[in-house]
Amino acid sequence: MPPSADFGTDRIVNHSSHHSRMSPITRPLVPGIYVPTVLFFDDENEDIDTDTVQRHAVHLAREGVAGIAVQGSNGEAVHLTSQERALVTRTTRDALDSAGFTHMPLIVGCGAQSTREAIQLCNEAAHSGGDYALVLPPSYYQGLFKPETIKSFFTDLADASPIPIILYNYPPAVGGIDLNSDLLIALGRHPNIVGCKFTCANTGKLARVAAAFRGPSANGKQNGSAAAGNSQFICFGGSGDFTLQTLISGGQGIIGGIANLAPKTCIQTMELYQQGNIKEAQRLQEILARGDWAAIQTGLVGTKVAMQECMGYGGWARKPLPRPEGEERRKMVEGFAELMELEKKLGGSTA
Repeated sequence: MPPSADFGTDRIVNHSSHHSRMSPITRPLVPGIYVPTVLFFDDENEDIDTDTVQRHAVHLAREGVAGIAVQGSNGEAVHLTSQERALVTRTTRDALDSAGFTHMPLIVGCGAQSTREAIQLCNEAAHSGGDYALVLPPSYYQGLFKPETIKSFFTDLADASPIPIILYNYPPAVGGIDLNSDLLIALGRHPNIVGCKFTCANTGKLARVAAAFRGPSANGKQNGSAAAGNSQFICFGGSGDFTLQTLISGGQGIIGGIANLAPKTCIQTMELYQQGNIKEAQRLQEILARGDWAAIQTGLVGTKVAMQECMGYGGWARKPLPRPEGEERRKMVEGFAELMELEKKLGGSTA
């Protein structure tokens, strides 16, 4: 079973002095469901809707998720200015703290094409209340990269960042760059790199990386609890449709956009596995996978359409992303119907 211990606590303590907005209490990564939140805008002028950003963050926290990520693919990071990124991070952190979730970690997307800008984004994230930086590899000039370029990028970033780094392996978003297990293990030995989000869905790779940081032979990278199987490098599945596969392969959690819509289903699937109720966990996983396929096919546009229909808020993405209406919109909502019915049965609520 996946352990129920904290991960990476000692390294967070070392960086707490960089957080101008962070309480003295550290926010370790724990096994569980993490949500890369969608972002909300005014339908007319596309200004950020901070009230709904706050509402949604608190809703997810009350449903029981382990943490929240902002400025990811679902959060339209590529559509934001640096000032808007900081606003979203501050707004989310303040909302969680005001609602009593001061312990909840906040992950901030900090990917950039240059090492310099990525470092700047990490500093801005820390200043705005972020606890971890989720970082894609650069890709625009990949034709000029040398074999060591990606490793050097992450090493230089981790050396300079005031907050720990979570590697983000998402080949379709970066022109096909796929970080292999050897590179991930090598980078994971850096004291300021604490995990990886495997949106590549390669559970064989995830298993190799998880094994490298588990147990007494984990290259000396331990937090003092080797007997319990604790690791200082946490492997996250990047999508809810392979939650069980992630856990079986040694992962400790999911960072999945489908949890914007169905946090209870995601949490219950993981808990059933931890309790040893594999048959029921598989049943939920099947429904979750079908619902997540609708999200994968339609992206954040479809997720927001379903949120608007089922939760009463969601709105549109920023242009030039489309605004589906009519039959197209109906089909999107239909794709999520089975999952949303299950979410209701499990006690999921709207914000």
